[in-house]
Amino acid sequence: MKPVRILQVVTAMNRGGLETMLMNYYRRMDRSKIQFDFMVNRTEQGHYDDEIRAMGGKIYPMPAIRPGNYNRYFKALDSFFSQNREYRVVHSHINENSGFVLRAAKRAGIPCRIAHSHLSDLGIDLKLPFRLYARYSMKGHPTHYFACSKKAGQWLFGNKVEEQHGITVLNNAVHVPDFEFNEQVRNEVRDEIGAGGRTVIGHVGRFNKQKNHTFLIDIFQEIHRKNPDTLLLLVGEGQLKAEIEAKVSKLGLSGNVKFLGVRSDITRLLQGIDLFLFPSLFEGLPVVLVEAQAAGLNCIVSDTITTETDVTGRLHFVSLKDSAEQWANVVCGMSHEHADTSELLRSNGYDADSMADWLTSYYFGQMKMNT
Repeated sequence: MKPVRILQVVTAMNRGGLETMLMNYYRRMDRSKIQFDFMVNRTEQGHYDDEIRAMGGKIYPMPAIRPGNYNRYFKALDSFFSQNREYRVVHSHINENSGFVLRAAKRAGIPCRIAHSHLSDLGIDLKLPFRLYARYSMKGHPTHYFACSKKAGQWLFGNKVEEQHGITVLNNAVHVPDFEFNEQVRNEVRDEIGAGGRTVIGHVGRFNKQKNHTFLIDIFQEIHRKNPDTLLLLVGEGQLKAEIEAKVSKLGLSGNVKFLGVRSDITRLLQGIDLFLFPSLFEGLPVVLVEAQAAGLNCIVSDTITTETDVTGRLHFVSLKDSAEQWANVVCGMSHEHADTSELLRSNGYDADSMADWLTSYYFGQMKMNT
């Protein structure tokens, strides 16, 4: 028998949180029974594209979703579903824009249409009216509602959907054994980054407004004043990277801040880090915080992040209303010890192996109900 193909809808398969979560599940599924294909909204190569194709997945590029391009996008969706009729399940991860995809899937007669929320806020920018329109347009098109956290589900779908349909929280699981502490790996990483005996503070996140890098640098400046023997690692790319590099230089911190770009070895890097700093303005349930906890790190995070993220007791919440100095005091008072959190992650449903089995059963269950 051929495997059942599930269409996953994303922006691009780069090393972001939801994409990493999908790959964690995809790698551990029995691909003789179930296969993932990906509809993306970028023409450029994604970081995971080669691996997806090597595992038998297909990648379908679509037009960008943006004001002025809606009609072209809607026509492309209708054309896609008319030409690709094998899908019985469409699982969309593009937040408020999922309604557009699932509307087209509904017209094509696809019985299982999952909208999946990965954020708990949109932020405010020039696109906000269009995003609110997209969220309003979702009504009636999904058959099932998923979210990375209860907070993310309530934000995108609202209480009425939760009462009438229920919202399934799918944990952003990781492969727990990959994060097991290894002293040799730790020493290798610290040699590679030139850490020496310095305290290493880590952050992983795209350089955009949501991740709040400007305030993160303010915090690190205060940390550095209290303890000059510190090093900050910033992993990621994004449109604000040059601005943050300029700020670091202006503050005279260039010798203590390393910009590492996009990395494929996050599990290794976390071994060499002492503390994790994450002052985001908003999130859904960040995969990187699950990864940092899996590595046994103490994490200092903003109180805008849902407490559902704290599955090991290693997250320490600080208000964004507090000053950079107050944040620095919390960071400087934290233990650098890496704890063994593996059993806590497994018992709380954050192990990718068992959760991949659950998701496989869910997909097959929905298909049986609709045959």
